[in-house]
Parts: sequence; C-alpha cells; structure tokens
Amino acid sequence: MVSQHTSKPAENEISLLTTNPSNQAPLEAEAVVLRSLDDSSLYFNRELALLEFQWRVLEEAQDPSNPLLERFKFLSIVGSNMDEFFMVRVAGLKRQIEAGTVSAGPDGLLPADQLKQVKTEVTKLMNEAHHYLRETLMTELENADIRILEYPDLTDEQRIAMQTHFMQNIFPVLTPLAFDPGHPFPHISNLSLNLAVLIRDTKGEERFARVKIPDSLPQLISIDRPSILAHRIPSTVKPQSYMWLDELISAHLQALFPGMQVLEFHPFHVTRDAEVEIQEWEAEDLLETTEEGIRQRRFGDVVKLTVDEATPDRILEILMSNLEIDVTDVYQIQGRFPLSSLKYISSLDRPDLKDVPFLPNIPAVLNPDLQEEDTFSAIRRRDILLHHPFDSFQPITNFLNVAAKDPSVLAIKMTLYRVGKNSPVVEALLEAMANGKQVAVLVELKARFDEESNIEWAKALEREGVHIVYGLQGLKIHSKVALVVRKEGESIRRYVHLGTGNYNPVTAHLYTDLGLLTCDDEIGSDVTDLFNYLTGYSAKRDYRKLLVAPINLRERLVALIKREIEHQKNGEQGHMVFKFNALVDDGLIKLMYEASQAGVIIDLIVRGVCCLRPKIPGISENINVTSVVGRFLEHSRIFYFRNGGAEQIYLGSADLMPRNLDRRVEVLFPVEDPRLARHIREDILHIYLNDSVKARYMMSDGKYKRSVLKTADSISSQMSFLNRRTESI
Repeated sequence: MVSQHTSKPAENEISLLTTNPSNQAPLEAEAVVLRSLDDSSLYFNRELALLEFQWRVLEEAQDPSNPLLERFKFLSIVGSNMDEFFMVRVAGLKRQIEAGTVSAGPDGLLPADQLKQVKTEVTKLMNEAHHYLRETLMTELENADIRILEYPDLTDEQRIAMQTHFMQNIFPVLTPLAFDPGHPFPHISNLSLNLAVLIRDTKGEERFARVKIPDSLPQLISIDRPSILAHRIPSTVKPQSYMWLDELISAHLQALFPGMQVLEFHPFHVTRDAEVEIQEWEAEDLLETTEEGIRQRRFGDVVKLTVDEATPDRILEILMSNLEIDVTDVYQIQGRFPLSSLKYISSLDRPDLKDVPFLPNIPAVLNPDLQEEDTFSAIRRRDILLHHPFDSFQPITNFLNVAAKDPSVLAIKMTLYRVGKNSPVVEALLEAMANGKQVAVLVELKARFDEESNIEWAKALEREGVHIVYGLQGLKIHSKVALVVRKEGESIRRYVHLGTGNYNPVTAHLYTDLGLLTCDDEIGSDVTDLFNYLTGYSAKRDYRKLLVAPINLRERLVALIKREIEHQKNGEQGHMVFKFNALVDDGLIKLMYEASQAGVIIDLIVRGVCCLRPKIPGISENINVTSVVGRFLEHSRIFYFRNGGAEQIYLGSADLMPRNLDRRVEVLFPVEDPRLARHIREDILHIYLNDSVKARYMMSDGKYKRSVLKTADSISSQMSFLNRRTESI
C-alpha cells in the first residue's frame, strides 16, 4: 500500500508548480488521430536521444555568455561523452548485429538501422563541433593572449628550447613500433592517440611504423617554461604560448628513425568496445572476475577510428585492415582530436576566463564552528536536507567522522558506488574500524569506468577487517545509503543519510544532488532491512516507506501514477513533476501517456535521454519536457505527486530506465517534513520549471528549443540556487 502523507498545503502553494506558460512547447497543429499507445512513432530511439543531449552540451560551448575556458570545457565534455557513447552504446549495437538480433525496440528501429542513423548524426555533430573550435574558439583564445602554436610558428630561440625539452624529457619515453613481415601490427590501446608514420629505409623501401603519444606525459606544454605543467603556470605570465605534445613529437620524428627518411605522418585515435562482460553467474570470485574484465577492456573490438581528413587511402587501408574495421567505423576530422583533450586548455590558470568560484554553504546546525548542538542532536530535532553543490558535502563527511569517533556508535553500514580517489569517506570508515565499530560496506565493483578505483578501496577496507560485500549476482548496487547505529541510554537509534548522488566530494562540487539526514524510525528500519538484503539473504518485500528496486519500486511508481489518474477522474487536478537523468522505460512512458489522456498535468525535467514524445494532441498534450544544461551536471532525482492536495515527494538514486527498475538496487525515499517538502516544491522544482536561460524545451519531433522570452528577470535555475545560498533547511 502506498504510504500517505496527509498534510495538505494551501492551494496557492500547489499552484506554484504550474509551469510558466511562456516556457511550454507549443502544441502541434495536427489532427488528433486515435492510435495505439504501442505505436512505434510515439517513442524516440534511445541512442539518437542521447546524441540529442550532446547537441545541448555543444550549445553551451557555443554560448558566448559562458566564460571562454568554460566553453572549452563543454567542448571537451562533448568529446569524452562521445568516447563513452562509442565504447558502450555503439559497441552494444554492434554486438547485437553480430548476434543476429532482429527484434526492434519500442521505437521500431533494428540495430542496423540505429547504427546507420547514429553514423549520420555523429558526423554532423563532430563537424559542427570542430568547425566551431577552429573558426571561433581558437581565435577567441588567441585574443585572450593564449596561443596554441604549431612548430613552424616558433622562433629560433623557442625551437632550441623545445628541442632540448624533447630530447631530455620526451624522447626517452617514446617507443616506435614497426610493422613488417618480422613485426606484427602493434596493439593500439583504447582511447590512445597515435601517429601513423611512413618511412623510407636504407634500401629505398617504404615502411609503416606506429608511435603512441604517451598519456603519462603532460599533453599541453608551455613553450616559455616547458618543464612546468601548463595548468600550473601563473596567469600573470602573458602572453602564454603552448604546444601540444603530439605536435612536438611529430616535429622530431626523425630522431626516432635515425638513418631513415620520414616521408609522412598522420594522427589517429582508436576507440574500443569497453563494456566489461562479467559472467558473474558462473564466477566464483566476483572481485577476480571484475579485475580480469578490466584487463580485457583494453583489447575490446575497435568501434571507432578517428583520422585526419588528409590521411591518404594507403595509410587508412593499413589501419582499417589491421584493426579489422570497415569504412563505416572511420570518422575523418579536420582539426584537433580527440576533443576530450581540450580539458587541458580549460584547466589553464586564467581565472578571468572561468566561472567565478563559489564557497558551498554549510548549514549552521551542521557547521562544527557554529552549531550549538552535536550532529546527532541536530538530526534528532529535525530532518535536514542538503542541496549540493550549493550546500557543501562536508557535513556528510563530518557525519561519518563523528560516527567513527563517537563511543556510543556501534555500527556503520554504507553503499559505495563511485567514491573517487583519496576518499575522506573511506578514511572515516577505516577510522571507525580502528575504533572498534562494526563496519559493513557494499562496494559496487561494476560501476562502469570506476571499477579499478572501487577494487582498490575494497581491498584496503577488507585488509583492515571491514565486512565487504561485492554486489549481488545479476544486479548493480546503485543506491546511496549510509546507516549509523547508535546506543542512546537503554535503546538503539538509527541515523540515516539517503541521497541522489555518490559519496564523492569531488563530484559533489560538480553535480546537483539532494541528500537527507534523518533518524525516522520507520526509514531506519527499512534501511536495516535493505542492508540485510544486500549482505545476507532476504526475500522481504513489504518496506514501510522506501521504494526499493528491483523489489517494489516499479509497482509502487505505477500505483502512484495511477492514483493521480484516479484523482483526475474524481475532479481533482492530477499533477506530477519528475526530475531525473533519463526516461527510457516504455511501460512507464505508456502509463504517462494514459495519464495525459486523462488530463493529468505532467512536467518532466530530464537531463539527458527522453524517449517520450510530448505535446502530441490526444496523446501527450499535457506533458512538458524540460532539459537544463549548465555549469553543473544535473543529477538529482525528484518525484512529486500532487495526490489531491496531500502531496508526496520522493528523492532517490533511480532513473526511469529498465536497468534501474529491474536490474539495479535503487532506493527512493519520501520527504515527509512539510517544511522540506515546501522547499523542494517552491524553491527547487518551481525554479527549474521557470528556467528561461539554461533550459531547453522538447518539441514533439524530439528537437529542443530555448526560450525566446529572455528578459532582465529571466531565471537561470543553477545561478538562482547559487545566489540564494544562505541557510539550508
């Protein structure tokens, strides 16, 4: 049964949730045609929707209102996002084709059809990104007294300095690899930048060699001070001149092939299938199996070859033949690649060309320098909501540090998904263990691209005696939960942190997330049951307040949506506002269509992939889709149900994708304090829905448009949150 929250807010408070009409996507002028909700035209393809998100990120790189180096950052994000897109999504499509998959998804596209459309869209996206880099950003960079020079541009004095730097610091690291009957074609590692070199040997025969650009060396070199890392050069040194490492190596290739003639060289970049296939059902040791999977990742099939457009056919044929790809896997680029390398430009020490730094707020009740009561007393007095990055992550670290030292604390239990390096969270757990606490940690080894970091932390914790659980068979543990068990007098009290984001202080400064500190008895009991499920054996399905995937989350969400439909049929305006990263699940999309047809207003704030088509007359005219792309990565998940005035709000870790609902352990938790619920409704959701600066509004054709009604009063949600940082609630 869905738990009820009976505190009914005033009607004027409820009305604040109505989306600003000027921001709504217009209804299409088309006749209402009755059609089945299974019609494939009602669903967007996931891969193409993900590429549509990359266009929105590219828009931020093209937005002159963003500081120059931040625009380079957004362009580098496009590059790194596209690397992951090919490593995971395109690789998955290729595996489906190789397996002979002939079934289509809800959108009706077969894997081969998707791959063709992906090729077309990626080509357009990359051409636009590189054109803007060449024609606009590089010119603006030079106007800001930052010059990225090529070797012919150097003065004689600079050439001597760079040649000395090359011979002393770079040449000893390089390893040219020949390819001929006596030397097999070298392995080209994933995401590596390389030079394909054509030489003429002493017999007059042409030979092919490969030179890898070492990723262990600084990629951007100061021409004036080559021995200093580029991003550490004080911004007072003007003008600043730099050279890419591959440009410097290219200029000195002759040193690698003495006695030979270097005829030509061409850069190329390889992207491989990096989806680790972990056969965990057969694995006796998940840790060992994951480690082996990571080692195999670097040998995955090539899914993309990026080359300069000037690369001649004979070089391209050598690469394609030996990498075992065809022309559809080749992307020819005019300009700098990979785009992800632009992060080195964005990290240069020029504060005048970056976003203004900010200091996150620490609520007084949790600030060690200001609080009048200890952390546990503050949580007992009231639930505490934190909105990151506007609120600091430090109170969460402090919460764990206090628990580690407190003699009354008996146990600490946590889930860890992405914790990063040098983690203060893990240090707190190690200290708790040293202080005699019971410490149990579920480390998700299968957190994509964080496996190695998680393995190292798991081993470190296990060496100190911490109880480590390496996930569950067939499931990823994606929930964000920490439990502190404390003895108070003759009883036990449980303190809980539940969040939408990872226990990672670095990303907590970059992502928008929400976290709740509470000692609610029923939530504490649910969290205890959850950890029993994760660490032991439990078939419990009747959680008191939490919605837990894959146990009851899907069915409870379905029930909550159907309840809004019933309210609408009974004369109450049904209204739902959902904020998450992705909407893919066709079953929930279909149910939202049914809710819209019944008259329920649905506002969706979707960062990335949205497979639902809004504003279709007779189908989804009551559904609005907004995407906010800005300084911070939108990561919080919020689920608001008007519920006839007795509103309910859930926060949590889950997106609306089959993997989250059926193949991951996810947790949504209720916000029951009326004060906090009002804050989320009025001070968070309302602002997102009225963002007319960084929001894009989805049209029924899948394209996104920005508001044209920008005035002095226009709202940027993220800047609004930054400017309103005062006291958390």
